[in-house]
Amino acid sequence: MTTLTEDIRIAEADGRPVTWRGWAALVVLMLPVLLVSVDNTVLSFALPEIALALEPTAAQQLWIIDAYPLVLAGLLVTMGTLGDRFGRRRLLLIGAIGFAAVSALSAFAPSAEWLIAGRAAMGVFGAMLMPATLALLRSIFTLRSQRRFAIAIWASMFSAGAALGPIVGGVLLEHFSWGSVFLMAVPVLVPLLVLAPLLVPESRNPDPGRIDALSILLSMAMMVPIVWAIKEFAVHGFSGVVVGAVAAGAIFGVLFVRRQLRARAPMLDMRLFARGTFSGALLVNLLSVISLVGFMFFIAQHLQLIAGLSPVQAGFALVPSLASIILSGLLVVPIASRIPPRIVVPTALMFSMSGYLLVAATAGHGDLGWLLLASVLLGIGIGSAETVSNELVLASAPPSKAGAASAVSETAYELGAVLGTAVLGSILTASYRSGLAMPAGVPPELATQARETLAGAYVVAGELTGTIGDALRDAAATAFDSGVAVTAAVGAGLMVLAAVIAATTLGSVPSSGSPTARSENKESNVARGETSRHPG
Repeated sequence: MTTLTEDIRIAEADGRPVTWRGWAALVVLMLPVLLVSVDNTVLSFALPEIALALEPTAAQQLWIIDAYPLVLAGLLVTMGTLGDRFGRRRLLLIGAIGFAAVSALSAFAPSAEWLIAGRAAMGVFGAMLMPATLALLRSIFTLRSQRRFAIAIWASMFSAGAALGPIVGGVLLEHFSWGSVFLMAVPVLVPLLVLAPLLVPESRNPDPGRIDALSILLSMAMMVPIVWAIKEFAVHGFSGVVVGAVAAGAIFGVLFVRRQLRARAPMLDMRLFARGTFSGALLVNLLSVISLVGFMFFIAQHLQLIAGLSPVQAGFALVPSLASIILSGLLVVPIASRIPPRIVVPTALMFSMSGYLLVAATAGHGDLGWLLLASVLLGIGIGSAETVSNELVLASAPPSKAGAASAVSETAYELGAVLGTAVLGSILTASYRSGLAMPAGVPPELATQARETLAGAYVVAGELTGTIGDALRDAAATAFDSGVAVTAAVGAGLMVLAAVIAATTLGSVPSSGSPTARSENKESNVARGETSRHPG
């Protein structure tokens, strides 16, 4: 029985470069990554048309948005483990078929209830896609230098999809009905179904053990209440129901951990979290996503409401930020092969911190250029840090546990996305409400609406005549920018915290080019713990 460290060392010793088939497999695996990330942001642009067509209640409108991430977050660990047991490519293909079919059906949903059910089903199949893609990269790219580059592309496509969502949504809705945002899944996933069996090798854990139904239920009972509570807090604020949901999730989380520690073949190997590199990389991912999503939360409102750009124009304005994420993720690969991650990642995060500080210093000045420069600085930091930290998550786990490790990493992404809106969004909203100086002459009922959100204030301003509307619009913009400055300062603090975590936890897994890694590669030339056919 080998230890976790020995499993990783043996796997790294087996590393060998892939040929063109491996790189072709990478291209195929990017299709579901791009689709899922686009889907995360494109729906918000279709929601107004959906509301007009299906006439959902306020609660149903929230569930149209929330059903997908709630189910997705609850099933990520389960699906990652099932991929380890039954085959990651098999799970990927099942997820692709289901996601495409349900998306096509959701495009023609006759009611809000049907659309909510479709979104929940998309969460089930979406949970099969993302962990499988990252785990398959681990089994295909056994040479660490190549794997780091592959993961840089994976992370870049994930970020690219999130940034492309507003652009794609704007273009589709300008020419087609709201159902088009769901139908786009079909032409993206059909090539995956054709090419994956030809190019992507199957891989699985050769000693998976039995299916633990109770652990599956406990993992869902842990994740769903916590994610729901965060979303509820973001929309309605602190309440007893939120506390109860978090408490319930925590209790089930304790039961889940205890069961994994006692099981002979656990669904999730808790020994992974004992490694500082694994846990540190996950925390860096979590804080990075919180920072990125929180930034997008307020920059989208600023560009569209204060700067007056259309959704498509706002999306194109963020193209430099998108390019910085992609390029920094690729350019950091040769750097990370020579410099320890405990230096590379904190240095990268300082770019993100400087971007947030620039926002805090220039908020309210009315110069859009400073805001876009800040978005580029943030992108450089996030793109570099997440590339390295994602690779460390996989490098810290033996290949047989790649699916479970990838699922945990994806769970950090999902929690980060929810927390980005809940934490930074709530800070911005609270600051806006307290800082809004309501002009005299605004009726009380309209003043209440104007205090809720910046968009609400602009709607009210459009209904008022004379100078009162202009005064309200100016007051709302001033209050919003003041809140942005506070939120940006908190975001900068999160980046400092992530940098400290990275500096103190990362670096225990040697890079592929280091003397330590080379000496370890000489210790063994026999790979164990993973069954996989490597392409080419």
